[in-house]
Amino acid sequence: MAGVLSTLALLPLAAQAAPKDHAHDHSHDHAHDHGHSHTGTQTETPAGGRAAEIAKGYFADDEVKPRVLGDWEGEWQSVYPYLQDGTLDPVMAHKAAQGDKTAAEHRATYEAGYRTDTDRIVIAGDEVAFTTQGTTRRATYRSDGFEILTYAKGNRGVRFVFAKVAGDEGTPAFIQFSDHIIAPQKAGHYHLYWGDDRAALLAEVEHWPTYYPAAMDGAQIREEMMAH
Repeated sequence: MAGVLSTLALLPLAAQAAPKDHAHDHSHDHAHDHGHSHTGTQTETPAGGRAAEIAKGYFADDEVKPRVLGDWEGEWQSVYPYLQDGTLDPVMAHKAAQGDKTAAEHRATYEAGYRTDTDRIVIAGDEVAFTTQGTTRRATYRSDGFEILTYAKGNRGVRFVFAKVAGDEGTPAFIQFSDHIIAPQKAGHYHLYWGDDRAALLAEVEHWPTYYPAAMDGAQIREEMMAH
């Protein structure tokens, strides 16, 4: 399974473990600003400008609320193939028009970030099924708390951590979700970090496989990204 661990972007200045019974919630999880969309069914996130600030990683500890695996329930597809086949080229051009990096430079960042051969994930109850190069492996997971990360630029992120309870050989011991949200709600997309070393995953800020609902086509995903 994919789970490349590399740390080329800005690393967290600190990783703070929250107590297992502490309210937890996730926010922007990457030190770099790669500007993808922050949509979802936002049922408990503060509204308006405050929500936008939270999505960018500016929040107080007491704003972080508990979440369960069900927040990511559903069938999900990797966006990496859409980057490879050119579907997301307009997204890169859009980013270039708004900043000081070229479309090629943005694409290189996303090539490292999105890269994965796990193209499908299905989450149902406490079970996660990973499909990698046509082979599906399943495992069950339980909550293992959360981590608040502080980055060099001053913003923060939250990783929601789940530990493997049982399952097929080759499934990761830990999975960590980031979706720029810090209160219970269904995710519209997410970045998933996985592997067998919990601490090493927390240091990962360059490689963030990203998943959108399986029902969306490439054009819909592209438009979603460009809307933000």
